[in-house]
Amino acid sequence: MLLALAGVAMALRVGLVMRRRRQRGAGKAPGQLARHMAWGRPAVLLAGFGLLSGPLSAVFLRNWEPLQTLHGWLALVAGALLLAAGFVGWKLSQGKSRAVEAHGRLAVLAALLAGLAAFAGFVLLP
Repeated sequence: MLLALAGVAMALRVGLVMRRRRQRGAGKAPGQLARHMAWGRPAVLLAGFGLLSGPLSAVFLRNWEPLQTLHGWLALVAGALLLAAGFVGWKLSQGKSRAVEAHGRLAVLAALLAGLAAFAGFVLLP
């Protein structure tokens, strides 16, 4: 999950640079969108894998009830937001959406909640 969080952070960083350029009226820097997508796509896939494997790990490896911790609920919400941001980003890349601001807001909220979920998960480590 650390790799997924690092990828989310890098995609967010590049996305925020793109947003600042757009707000100033400057065009996209060459390769900036490709770099954003190169970080974002694998990060969303890794986070989705982590979102699925977390409850499975809780049930089958630790004999816990799934989603009995704050970490689990934060991760569920962060994962849902991240998947939503990824879906909107996919629609943007296909030219089927113009919801750039919604994509960015979803991604920022997802990144913040993912960080909180990671912090909340430290108490669960053996």
